[in-house]
Parts: sequence; C-alpha cells; structure tokens
Amino acid sequence: MRVTDIANTILQARGLAFTVRTAGPPSGPPVLLLHGFPETSAMWAPLMGGLAAAGYACAAPDQRGYSGGARPAGVAAYSCDELTADVLALADALGWERFHLVAHDWGAGVGWLAVKWAPGRIASYTALSIPHYRAFAEATWEDADAEGYRRFLRLVLAPDGAAERVLTRDDFASFRGIWKGDAGLVDAYLEVLREPAALTAMLDWYRASDGHRALLGKPAEASDQVSTPTLLLWGRDDPYARSGSLRRAQAYMQGPYRALELDAGHWLAQEAPDVVRREVLAHLAAYPL
Repeated sequence: MRVTDIANTILQARGLAFTVRTAGPPSGPPVLLLHGFPETSAMWAPLMGGLAAAGYACAAPDQRGYSGGARPAGVAAYSCDELTADVLALADALGWERFHLVAHDWGAGVGWLAVKWAPGRIASYTALSIPHYRAFAEATWEDADAEGYRRFLRLVLAPDGAAERVLTRDDFASFRGIWKGDAGLVDAYLEVLREPAALTAMLDWYRASDGHRALLGKPAEASDQVSTPTLLLWGRDDPYARSGSLRRAQAYMQGPYRALELDAGHWLAQEAPDVVRREVLAHLAAYPL
C-alpha cells in the first residue's frame, strides 16, 4: 500500500474534533496508533502502509493539542486522565470495542495508562521507546544518566514561558536538529507547530504531569501490573529513555512481554522502519482479535 492511500478525516470525541489518518480495509482488525512529542500522526504513515497491506484497519489521530479542533486552553486540560480518556473515546468513535494499540514516546506513556484503565479492550500493546510509564517516570527522576532529559523537563516546567522562547528560535531549529525523517515529514511536523497555541498545548502534557512526577506522588497499585500482551521496542542510543527504565519495567510486566533492543536512537519508526514493521506485524499476528 502506498503512503498516498492514507486518508485524513475528522473524528468527534469528548466534544473535540480530532484530525485522524486512516488506512486499510474498514473490516480489518483495528489498530490505533499514538504519536509522541513533538511529532504528529504523520510519523506513522510508512508503518500504516505496511499494516494496511497486511489487512489491518489503522487509525492514527493527531492527539489533544496537536489537532487544531482539539486544543483546549489551560494546563489542566492535558492531564494524563484527559489524554487517556481521549484514547478510549476515539476508539468508541471509530466503532472499535477491542483493538490493538501501537504508540511512541508520549503516546506510549498514554498507551501504558490506557492498558491500565481498560485492559479488556486492548488485544495487544506495542510501545516504542518508552518502557512501562511508572518505571520510566521513576528512572527519569532517580537515575544519574537521565540528567540530560531532566534538564529539558526543568526548562519546560519553568514558570516564565522559557521553553516556548527557546524552542521557537530560528523557526524551531532545536527540533529540526533532532528529528529523523525526510524533509516532507519534518515539514508536516512544523506545519502543526506553527499553528497558534500549538506548542504551548504540546508542552502542557509535560506541565500537567509535572514532568512525569505526578504519577510518582501516588502509591503503586495492583493495576500497574500489565497482563496485556506487550512488545517494547527500545533504541540503545535513546537519550531520553535510558536503560534504567528498561530494567525497572520488568517488575511491572505480568503477562506476555518481549523487550527488543535496537541499534537506534529515539525515533524508531524513522530510524529502523523495516524492523519496526516486521516486529509490529508479528506481535499483532500472535494476539489476534
């Protein structure tokens, strides 16, 4: 299937209008794909082509803050509870009672919470880059080798809007320097970033979670244990999710779980597309709906 066969649509969910990329036969097993920061659903186009060619029905939303019609004002609108409720509401809007979930970066953080909230609805979970979200949060604030990522979080959490000033300099040069992917993909990301209030909304995911620490203020629960069949794809050179989070995650995995380490960094869908496609397809096939 060609990337050009991917369609764009608008889905209404929870009073918001989400831009959603769709591909594949509508009657195929459903797969919901969640992007991370500071990307959009455009990151999934090559993988969606492979999934659709294999007969899967795919949907990849531009999530809250990224879709122009789903960009409420205020930090509280971007809490993890709101973001997770969006995932399940979008599945409802698609008519999907049960579905596979594939997610990257912040999308993966929300994916872990969706698995916690509604394990019966998710047939399988594939997380790219981010291990179990509680393990990732613990490692972010406790492990010495996560200091580089903590510096970024401190910038975002600074009360004077410093992050917006720094990140928008020279037409988002700091972002353009870290992204992997062709020029067209980067242009798609920048088109959204340049929209009014878009960057602030994206950063409010971090602010609402207090840089992931809000989760750590609550005691661990039995529901933190994951029984959903899960595949984790992680890059050994990832500068944000360090190896400590991978080690910590094992304690939370009670069901079928496989962690595959790739010779890559953070942007796995672009850095190792063939491996990602092969492993995701194998995982979906192992746990059919």
